[in-house]
Amino acid sequence: MYAIIETGGKQYKVAEGDVVRVEKLPVEEEQTVEIDKVLAVSKDGALTVGSPTVNGAKVIFKVLGQGKGKKVIVFKYKPKKNIRKKQGHRQPFTKLLVEKIEA
Repeated sequence: MYAIIETGGKQYKVAEGDVVRVEKLPVEEEQTVEIDKVLAVSKDGALTVGSPTVNGAKVIFKVLGQGKGKKVIVFKYKPKKNIRKKQGHRQPFTKLLVEKIEA
């Protein structure tokens, strides 16, 4: 059984027991989160696709932690003009464990 969910403007394929890194959510560690924006659910080989979401379906997650991703360096310059701009960025994320898929 798996589900396709949407959170943070991205879509994720999740199954029970999976660990997923999603865009940062405003929750504390060890709490549970319910995401009801389920786009599709596959149960016993039958695929249910919503329009746009599946009615009554939700995925329950347990928050494992918050963190930051690897550093991305943004370097801009203009040749022959001595203009250089170096900038770094670390994208925050929330690590989730899929506990249950309800369809």
